[in-house]
Amino acid sequence: MAGRFVLCALMFLVLSPVSIQLQPQNSGTDANLRGISTVSASIAWASGTKGTVLRTVDSGAHWINVSVSSAEALDFRDIQAFDGKSAFVLAAGPGEQSRIYKTGDGGQHWQLQFNNQEPKAFYDCFAFWDREHGIALSDSVDGKFLLLATSNGRTWAALHPRTLPAALPNEGAFAASGTCLITAGKQDVWFVTGGPAARVFHSTDRGQTWTVVSTPILSGEPSQGIFSIAFWDSKHDVIVGGDYKNPKAADKNAAFTTDGGKTWILAEKPPSGYRSAVAVAFGTSSPALVAVGITGIDSSQDGGKTWSSMDAEEYNALSFSQSIGWAVGPHGRIKRVVITLQK
Repeated sequence: MAGRFVLCALMFLVLSPVSIQLQPQNSGTDANLRGISTVSASIAWASGTKGTVLRTVDSGAHWINVSVSSAEALDFRDIQAFDGKSAFVLAAGPGEQSRIYKTGDGGQHWQLQFNNQEPKAFYDCFAFWDREHGIALSDSVDGKFLLLATSNGRTWAALHPRTLPAALPNEGAFAASGTCLITAGKQDVWFVTGGPAARVFHSTDRGQTWTVVSTPILSGEPSQGIFSIAFWDSKHDVIVGGDYKNPKAADKNAAFTTDGGKTWILAEKPPSGYRSAVAVAFGTSSPALVAVGITGIDSSQDGGKTWSSMDAEEYNALSFSQSIGWAVGPHGRIKRVVITLQK
């Protein structure tokens, strides 16, 4: 199903020294979109409810429906693409609703690579170091987080870490945007949790051994915690979240680290509500951070210390390639995000 580039309602904001354009686009679907993977300024893939998968290779002028056949009952919460032909998509849900598919021909055909058989498992998100090496995370089962890994890009198997701190009672991750688990470099991987505590787990050896750190992000209720994490160098990360049942509350919903995650500091001026995803845009100067959620979009130009609101529409997820990206949300909402970082 092709979409048309929508020129109306173009928003142009200047947040010195960063200028940001939000360009509404026609996705051609009313699905609730929660997954987005930006490959380049022209190529991106999106995913969501009703088994929906979308692809553009022309900067969003057209979004093509390449949904998985007979998967209308699945909710694709995460997607990872490598070019205009190759992508993985993860369906989140209890038991056999958690699945992983892959395409190598632009979505014409999809291969089922993993179908969860553990009834208590609920896979939330996945991430990749490269086309062949990836990792996936499930909520905890009997006090233990479940992990999957692939080393060939074709098959997935349970990962059994040598060390992995136990999950707290009812602690889990959030399948809100596909960014509760991220990778970096050749070995690093992080995942974030919520519920009884808001914690950051980190591995430097592709999930074989783990450390965990508690953070000051809001926690204590099942709807509270860290929903997303982003990384831009060995010292600097940012986390966002809050309470999705109280989305307007801007309390303890963002924090940053400058020491590689040993300590986390709450934002001095937080985003304007619960945020389900955060991403980093790179340009000609320091990185810009962008966070999205039910109450809109915020940006930070100082590493997550202070945030400024830039849009009040509802979003679930976003993804960047350098300074170009897309944000997605309910009712098929897609906006192309263009960030110019001034010298």
